[in-house]
Amino acid sequence: MQIKLVAVGSHGDVLPFIGLGTELVRRGHAVILAAPAPFACLAARADLPFHALGTCADYDRAVASPDLWHPRRGASVLFEHFAAATEWTYDWLARTSRPGETLVVASTLGVGARVAQDKLGLPVVTVHVMPMMVESRDAAPVLPGIPFAHRLPSRLRHWLGRGADRYVIDRAALPRLNALRQRLDLSPVRRLRHWWNSPTRILLMFPDWFAAPQADWPAQATQVGFPLVDRFGDAQALSRDLADFLDAGPAPLVFTYGSAMRQGQAFFRTACALCRVTGRRGVLLAPQDGQVPTDLPAGIVHLPYAPLSTLLPRAAALIHHGGVGTVAQALAAGIPQLVIPVAFDHFDEGLRLQRLGLGAVLRRRRFTPARAARVLDRLLASNTVAEACATARARVSREDGIVTACDAIERLIASR
Repeated sequence: MQIKLVAVGSHGDVLPFIGLGTELVRRGHAVILAAPAPFACLAARADLPFHALGTCADYDRAVASPDLWHPRRGASVLFEHFAAATEWTYDWLARTSRPGETLVVASTLGVGARVAQDKLGLPVVTVHVMPMMVESRDAAPVLPGIPFAHRLPSRLRHWLGRGADRYVIDRAALPRLNALRQRLDLSPVRRLRHWWNSPTRILLMFPDWFAAPQADWPAQATQVGFPLVDRFGDAQALSRDLADFLDAGPAPLVFTYGSAMRQGQAFFRTACALCRVTGRRGVLLAPQDGQVPTDLPAGIVHLPYAPLSTLLPRAAALIHHGGVGTVAQALAAGIPQLVIPVAFDHFDEGLRLQRLGLGAVLRRRRFTPARAARVLDRLLASNTVAEACATARARVSREDGIVTACDAIERLIASR
C-alpha cells in the first residue's frame, strides 16, 4: 500500500509530514509527499518523493497578504488563499490513487483528501498538530481576535467558535469547496471544522499533559506526542558564526516570529531594545528580508534560520509568536517562553503555557521593552518556572510523536 502524505500550510504544517514520511520510509513503506512547491528542497534533502501543490509564486502570494496575520481577518484570508490547494490535491489523488492500494495522511488544511475520501472511497487519516483544531464544549480553545477570551467560560468560547465558523471560516472556505463537490456530484459541506475530521482516523500531535483529552472529542481520535522535526528544516546544525557567538558569552534571548511572517519589523525593533534594557545578548531569527534592523548593536546577531533543537538548550528564554512547533522545541529545551501572539492558534498555545507555569503572554500592543523586561525577569528568577520547564523537558524527552503516529498508521493499515 502506498502512503500519500498531504501537507498544506507553512513550515509548521509541512515539517511534521516530512518527519512522518522519513520514518515510514525507514519502516519499508512507499511514501510520497504533496505540499506547497517551496518545500520541494526539504523533501529532496530527506529523500522523499515530492508532488508540488501549486507554484512558489502561489505560496508567496498567500503568505504575503498583510491581513493573513490579523487576529480576526487572518482565518478568512488563509482559507481563501489555500482554497486552490483543495482542487490540486483532489485532482492529484484522483489521477494517481486506487481504493485498496492507497492510504492518505492529510494535514488540517489538506481537505482535498477529504473530498477524495467522499468521492473515491480512499481511507484518510487527518492530522491536527494544534489543540485548537479539536472542538470541545468542555475545553474550548481560545480564539484569536476576541478580547479577554481566556476569561470566558468554556461553553461560551465554544459558542463563539461556532459563530466564527458560520461568519468567518465557512463563509471564506465553503463556496469554492462546495462548488468542487457539486461538480463531483457530492452533497455540500455545512460546517468545515466538523467535516474536515476523517471518520477513519484522526491523529492529534500533542501530548495529553499539554492538552488533556476530552469526552466530547471524536471517538476516532488518537493522541500522540509533539513532532520534534526541526532537523528536517533549512539547516541541521548551528553555523560556525552562531556557535562562536554562543561560546563567547552568557546564554542569549532568542527571538522568532515564525517562518512565514512578513510583518515582524516592530517585533524585532522591540527585541533589540529589550536586549539593551535587560543587558542580555540576543539571537534574532527571521528568514524574510526587511524584518530586522540593519544596524544591530554588539551582542545581537541575526540569522535567517537556526535549528531550535540545538540553539534553544543554550538560550536563556525564547520570545516568539506562539506557533505550536516553536512551543514544542522550547519545551524540549526546558526554557521559559514569552509569547507575543499574532493570530490562529497563538493565543491558545500561549494560554496553555501560562496555565502550566512554563511562560507568559503579552499582546502585541503591550510588548514594550520595559514591560517585557519585567515579565522576563520574573520568569527567569522563578524557581517554580524553572522546575516546570525541567518537568516539561523530561516529559518531552520520553515521547516521540513521529514514532507514535507511525505506529498508529501501521495499526490502521494492518486492520484494513
